[in-house]
Amino acid sequence: MTRLALETDPQSAGMKGVEMSTSVVVADWIKKIADDERRRDAIRLKDDEMAARKADLVRRNGRRLLDELRATMTRDLDAFREQFAGDPARDMVIEATAPDGGFLVRKPPPAAVSLTITPNLESAAMVCHYRFTPTNALPPREDRIHIMFADDGSETLQMKHHGTGQTFPDADAVSEFLLIPVLTGRPR
Repeated sequence: MTRLALETDPQSAGMKGVEMSTSVVVADWIKKIADDERRRDAIRLKDDEMAARKADLVRRNGRRLLDELRATMTRDLDAFREQFAGDPARDMVIEATAPDGGFLVRKPPPAAVSLTITPNLESAAMVCHYRFTPTNALPPREDRIHIMFADDGSETLQMKHHGTGQTFPDADAVSEFLLIPVLTGRPR
């Protein structure tokens, strides 16, 4: 145990002629918990600073990253369509769906697929919703994946698959990951 001695100046306490001395015993376990709490406070402060920095990075660059992804996916769809010129089953389109950068990719029947990208820059994430409509009269299958905006610590904003932790270095990698199920008509 540690003993703390507190002395009060009788003049400042308004008690002339009286001297006071107070001793408080602090158990070692209390000191240990207090030290642990100080460490936790420092970690929370660091986490808060990192979250604020990431939010600022997303605010400054998130929309640009979404626009870059849409442009890359458009380029990739065009390149794929060229491989099958004149095939209406592979005449896929991409269209903007919302002013916040969301968009939709559609593959026509047979084996119709749609991919809706719904960003939420406030939460630094986007939901990617697939809808696969099979040709055999079965009900559509729906899959959702969540892509997070990730701060790599160097002022570079990247995208990361929330479920697997896979980080995509650029829009080309995200486009490939998202478009393969659309192009093939097969869920992951």
